[in-house]
Amino acid sequence: MPLEVRERAACMCAVGEGCSTYAPGHALHLIQARLASSTPSEWVDAVVESAERHSGTVIVRRVDDGARVEVWTAAAASLPVAGSPVALHERYHVLADGARWLNVAHLS
Repeated sequence: MPLEVRERAACMCAVGEGCSTYAPGHALHLIQARLASSTPSEWVDAVVESAERHSGTVIVRRVDDGARVEVWTAAAASLPVAGSPVALHERYHVLADGARWLNVAHLS
């Protein structure tokens, strides 16, 4: 019997495994990291207001204009803690917590 071919891959993070997709909020792609690295003027400093490990939602407050930004990541186990300084690259969907970079999906 032939195997069914699917149009989209299902991400394994929904069942507790590692991400198998590079969509916003899932695994960080090498090219995505390089693009964010090559555009340093687009990083914005922010402070984490809240991080909910059960949902993967992080709310940060941008330092430059005080704007509130809500993002989601499948890497909920490695979220920064409230009060942590972070950097946000909105164009390439990256949240940097020190040397650890997360692919994030913008919710707000």
